[in-house]
Amino acid sequence: MAKLWFKFQRYFRRKPVRFFTFLALYLTAGSLVFLHSGFVGQPAVSGNQANPAAAGGPAEGAELPFLGDMHLGRGFRDTGEASSIARRYGPWFKGKDGNERAKLGDYGGAWSRALKGRVVREKEEERAKYIGCYLDDTQSRALRGVSFFDYKKMTIFRCQDNCAERGYLYAGLEFGAECYCGHKIQATNVSEAECDMECKGERGSVCGGANRLSVYRLQLAQESARRYGSAVFRGCFRRPDNLSLALPVTAAMLNMSVDKCVDFCTEKVSTGWGPRNSSNSLPLLLPLHPQEYPLAALAGTACHCGFPTTRFPLHDREDEQLCAQKCSAEEFESCGTPSYFIVYQTQVQDNRCMDRRFLPGKSKQLIALASFPGAGNTWARHLIELATGFYTGSYYFDGSLYNKGFKGERDHWRSGRTICIKTHESGQKEIEAFDAAILLIRNPYKALMAEFNRKYGGHIGFAAHAHWKGKEWPEFVRNYAPWWATHTLDWLKFGKKVLVVHFEDLKQDLFIQLGRMVNLLGVAVREDRLLCVESQKDGNFKRSGLRKLEYDPYTADMQKTISAYIKMVDAALKGRNLTGVPDDYYPR
Repeated sequence: MAKLWFKFQRYFRRKPVRFFTFLALYLTAGSLVFLHSGFVGQPAVSGNQANPAAAGGPAEGAELPFLGDMHLGRGFRDTGEASSIARRYGPWFKGKDGNERAKLGDYGGAWSRALKGRVVREKEEERAKYIGCYLDDTQSRALRGVSFFDYKKMTIFRCQDNCAERGYLYAGLEFGAECYCGHKIQATNVSEAECDMECKGERGSVCGGANRLSVYRLQLAQESARRYGSAVFRGCFRRPDNLSLALPVTAAMLNMSVDKCVDFCTEKVSTGWGPRNSSNSLPLLLPLHPQEYPLAALAGTACHCGFPTTRFPLHDREDEQLCAQKCSAEEFESCGTPSYFIVYQTQVQDNRCMDRRFLPGKSKQLIALASFPGAGNTWARHLIELATGFYTGSYYFDGSLYNKGFKGERDHWRSGRTICIKTHESGQKEIEAFDAAILLIRNPYKALMAEFNRKYGGHIGFAAHAHWKGKEWPEFVRNYAPWWATHTLDWLKFGKKVLVVHFEDLKQDLFIQLGRMVNLLGVAVREDRLLCVESQKDGNFKRSGLRKLEYDPYTADMQKTISAYIKMVDAALKGRNLTGVPDDYYPR
């Protein structure tokens, strides 16, 4: 035996490469054993981890530290029961006891993806139930709400999260990278085999196929669910002067309810009238020019459908008491009157402002969309593209934004094919390279937090709790707070023609502020298009708002420093006869 062991040692002394190969194989085998423990639902833990109290760990029942917004860690806690196989799902879902949200990690997601078939999908119920594979058609979508694409990082979880945040009941994935939302499935079911494309951002998961949707029904938590499916209450409004032009489709409903009117406007309805029915004298709809509508207006026993237009802009809200007539089919809901309408915005996408293209000829001037990071530049680009119909460009290149639909991102900033250029630069040379600029300014307290979230969590993600409590946040404020001030001061000093827009004003009065921006860009302002943008204003470039810090991250010293910078910027704006910073910038 000793002789055999000696030969074994001499062999590996002469062949060290083989020794390391043997070591790698040994470690691989250990990893397989660990994975196997996961397949049977038992987490691999050490003796100390199995009994944290014995190891001096936290007492039984103590919560794990908060690991950060939108961060579903790859570890999981043993609840005392065998862990069921589960895929990642969004933060809107309730736990099985109805009192807390499910806290599932990505463990099990990879394992369930390895187990094919409908049986495993059905084990994933009570959070987002897989419905099936459905036919989709570009002319007649199966899910007719909002949509977004990401050709590199699309995942099932991300699609579900975006649809749930907007109150939709269904989320569908197609071509491995496209996400569609809706409150009804308006297509036929097809064979599971036809949904065969892998998600671009999640290996082993299926995200539909060619013109085929993998559809999930979302079980929304109370804070995400909206009354009447995904319709959004807009308010009480006076009957428009020319009703047939303002709201072109009307139906009489004896048992009126919000549900019925919203459903009527979100299905393909006619724009033409037929003869009256002799039994009840109600007009009949003829199938002329079928269309879906983003507005549903209830007027007592009549339901009207249409678009926001200059004839019905939804800008002048009335006292809701004027619309207080109860619905005949709903005791606790108002259905408006013949003179004052209750209006809901449906989840039908208003396509009047969705077309975008490059400028037909090279622009004669370069216009900057300048802002401090975190001031809403990406959102402003989204609004500008919808309002003008032209792509925006960038001083930089961000592949993730290109994949989200900003096609001008790949163009050189001097190409002249884009309507304006995103930039965060603040040096004199860089500023003077532009002929004009829209300067977007945001409350520094909000801007700093937004940029910190972007830096550590992506464009619509969140920084982890550890980053806020660690050394990263104080260092970030120390470096970035002075930049917030100098960025604005430099553009006011060196900019040739600067239009100042406050982020807060843009949110509060988008119609007016966006009109000012479009005017500077040299594009004719089309009011109906701006009204369309109002109904599509969020796009997919907004953090959900469901996850906020439970404390103020700014210390007293930080606030004192930032307040001084705010006063500097306020004085500089007023020195150029411009409106100073909004009142809510300070005091804190």
